[in-house]
Amino acid sequence: MSAISPTQAELPGTSRRRATIDWADVIRAALPVVALVGILAWIVSLEPDALSYNGLTLLISTTIPLVFATMAQMLMVTIGDIDLGIGAFIGFANVVIARYLVQHAGIGLLLLAGGVAAYGLLGALIHLRRIPSIVGTLGASFVWLGLALLVLPSPGGTVPGFMTTFWAWSPPLVPLPVLIAIVVAIAGWLMVGRLPYGVVIRAAGDDPVAVGRAGWSVLRVRVTVYVAAAILGVLAGVATTVVTASGDANSSAGLTLLSVAAVVLGGGEFSGGIANPIGGVIGAVAISLVAPLLALLNVSSDYQTGVQGAILIAVLAGRALARRDV
Repeated sequence: MSAISPTQAELPGTSRRRATIDWADVIRAALPVVALVGILAWIVSLEPDALSYNGLTLLISTTIPLVFATMAQMLMVTIGDIDLGIGAFIGFANVVIARYLVQHAGIGLLLLAGGVAAYGLLGALIHLRRIPSIVGTLGASFVWLGLALLVLPSPGGTVPGFMTTFWAWSPPLVPLPVLIAIVVAIAGWLMVGRLPYGVVIRAAGDDPVAVGRAGWSVLRVRVTVYVAAAILGVLAGVATTVVTASGDANSSAGLTLLSVAAVVLGGGEFSGGIANPIGGVIGAVAISLVAPLLALLNVSSDYQTGVQGAILIAVLAGRALARRDV
């Protein structure tokens, strides 16, 4: 039997696209690009060296944790769930890496693997007990925060040497942070857009009943997505550790809502079944650049969250107008 089940053609979203142009999809795809180009152009107008090799390295390096968090959130949104615990889980991974990976690598790896397994079990519990994902992941966020504080009660720890060495690498032409963002976007696109199981994941978010009737296990799909999200959360924890050069249980708290905002800006839909990894990565970078833009404008960082919220509201309003006019 081939990797694609004969019943896959019956899954929602697998039919041939219409020849006509869907302008709502075009607008949805263009919004994150317009936001990124606009913010980046504003930054360059204030600091021309921002587009240099070193300038891009400094600008994009701080966006990588959000890029991984956004990809994790995008997978959740694709199946119709929302993860309100991803930020706390990233903080847990951050402190485990900073606390254990240098001197007690075995313990650290076991804790990280246990966290990934626990995420999978959470997905199974949410599915089997029909718990709203918002409630389940919010409750889990307090568990992750509590565990992180037990591992490292106050900021500190050490960055593993191999991570520092990798982060210091300067590939030719393209800065490492930009290269990482591109690789993550392409990998996400291949995962949900080209692999056969990616079709099943999108279909499970669109119509889980039809997926079950087609012979696929919706439980397995949800567990797979939660495990993949946890692995991406660990990678975000690695990036956070390198960027901040320490471990802090509370350092990633803001990534939860920012990841939701980046998914929405990138073209995601809370109804499930729609995945746009490339748009999500672009949205994550655009939102992350708000902070350096405000710094260049000498605006207090206290306004950062408000500006990010305003961007999100503007995007939602633009998409609503596009649906009405198309």
